[in-house]
Amino acid sequence: MIEPPIHVLAIVAHADDAEFLCGGTLIKAADQGYRTGIVDLTRGERATRGSPQAREREAERAGEVLGLAVRRNVGLPDAGLQNSPESRALVAGIIRELRPTIVIAPWLEGRHPDHAIAAQLVYDAAFLAGLARVESGGLPPHRPAKVLHALTYREHAVKPTFVVDITKEMDRKLEVLACYESQLAGKNWAGEVFAGGDRSLADQVRVQCAHYGSLIRTAYGEPFWTRETMRVDDVVGLGVGTF
Repeated sequence: MIEPPIHVLAIVAHADDAEFLCGGTLIKAADQGYRTGIVDLTRGERATRGSPQAREREAERAGEVLGLAVRRNVGLPDAGLQNSPESRALVAGIIRELRPTIVIAPWLEGRHPDHAIAAQLVYDAAFLAGLARVESGGLPPHRPAKVLHALTYREHAVKPTFVVDITKEMDRKLEVLACYESQLAGKNWAGEVFAGGDRSLADQVRVQCAHYGSLIRTAYGEPFWTRETMRVDDVVGLGVGTF
């Protein structure tokens, strides 16, 4: 039986990356009736804390809270991710199988080398998945309508193409992150989320999301960037006032 296509698919380097970057957006999409999914490229075997087995269990619990229709792990090497022909073929095959409309990838730079490599790997694989003469497990070609790069926690000044209002989803986003106890318990920083005074990790995440929410005049938001210019059909209905 062929499963229905996934509407929004996040493809990231490690379990918990998607939760940090776009957890609120995935929750919102699932609540709107869209089929959502996450593909983790590695098992996180090089992580200082926890174990791949613990992280797998935590990812499964997080997926339930997120309301995911599917979660996969590709099993590529952690801290050794490469944008190679072999890895592109694996990811392109998953894209052809799940047929996502929207793919969310990390930003093009990152503190962890795997994050930046994942960003380009996902973009390249999404393109190759649409080429009829590129073989990928006998599956028919499929190319997502759009690749979004998640910008949350970036320190350099990159202006988002748009921000998703996650005010109603914020508490559930933090609930999802709490699933990763082996990685995050007792910490006030993680990955791209850096410490700031005595704030907890949850407070750090709230501060970041509050900043991006303020750009669209909401309490919390998650920012995204696209290579292409976004289209507007109703200029009168544009949100976010100038003054």
